[in-house]
Amino acid sequence: MSALEIQHLCKDFAATQVLKDVSLAIDSGEFLILVGPSGCGKSTLMNAIAGLEPVTSGSILIGGEEVTWQTPSERDIAMVFQSYALYPSMTVRGNIAFGLEMRKVPKAEREAAVERVADLLQISHLLDRKPSQLSGGQRQRVAMGRALAREPQIYLFDEPLSNLDAKLRVEMRTEIKKLHQRLGTTIVYVTHDQIEAMTLADRIAVMRDGQIQQLGTPNEIYNDPVNVFVAGFMGSPSMNFITAQLEEGDRAWQLRIAASEGGELLLPWPEERANQTLADQCGQKVLLGLRPEHFAEAGDQRTGHQQAVQVDTQVSVVEPTGADVLINILLGENEVTARVGPDCKAQPGERLMLSIDMRRAVLFDQQSGQRLA
Repeated sequence: MSALEIQHLCKDFAATQVLKDVSLAIDSGEFLILVGPSGCGKSTLMNAIAGLEPVTSGSILIGGEEVTWQTPSERDIAMVFQSYALYPSMTVRGNIAFGLEMRKVPKAEREAAVERVADLLQISHLLDRKPSQLSGGQRQRVAMGRALAREPQIYLFDEPLSNLDAKLRVEMRTEIKKLHQRLGTTIVYVTHDQIEAMTLADRIAVMRDGQIQQLGTPNEIYNDPVNVFVAGFMGSPSMNFITAQLEEGDRAWQLRIAASEGGELLLPWPEERANQTLADQCGQKVLLGLRPEHFAEAGDQRTGHQQAVQVDTQVSVVEPTGADVLINILLGENEVTARVGPDCKAQPGERLMLSIDMRRAVLFDQQSGQRLA
């Protein structure tokens, strides 16, 4: 039985349809992340699951029980908000215990629950402080502690790290990951941060315009995107998209890319990845998708491979990041981003020989944006 099941959920605000026939099922103990750009409907979906927003149609089931029209207090959930929502007049101890007190949990059980989650989140030394005496990261731990004290069926996290600085976000992300591994709880987590999604999730639901574009593991979402939107949204820097003409070569398919000054660049498509869909696209314009890490300096043994295609490119921008170097290059008429090793000495305006791992490239229909191969 799924811990959470959403069936054909729709939500309208006046004439605007915010959620459009959303369906998904989450297993017990699973960490699901809803990700997408602002306005895609992910927070509305979260609020519908929590009971904070009535739906227009569809069903929500928690633990096999329909809760579509139940109030938030009647659903076996706990929510961690972006704003922490702590009571400023209460101590940390009081904030964590408040929900249990409202549910008439005996005092001894409340105190035991507070001690348990405080120890789990390493905030035992903060129990007698007020929220105003805490840092942002400590406040977020208290908000999480208040939810964990409940032990519900499902935890809902609504962009809980968005108010933290970059370093603290990384630290809290690690803590949430450890917490889930330790407790095995079911979590639905909303974020617009793709790094959070990739590092935390068991599965990711990528949303756009009120619909789920793709639901899959981080590896599936990143390496096997179903369309241009998912491919471009996930990944930093994002995937490069290059217009090319698909045609039949001497032994297999090849991609013809227009180059500056009337030249052309030919890239072979891996023979083992040819299919009937590609045959139907012969002679048509397609979009070639290459991630920055699909490139490497020619001769780089760490990332090289026997089938790599070598191309001579011109460097326009160099961005050292420490662990690697991002370079903007001209591939045909297209400026694309390549991720190369930290020892790359290329400078803007210079020529650089790169290899492209075409085995990992993807092709999309230029009109619909759907994946072809």
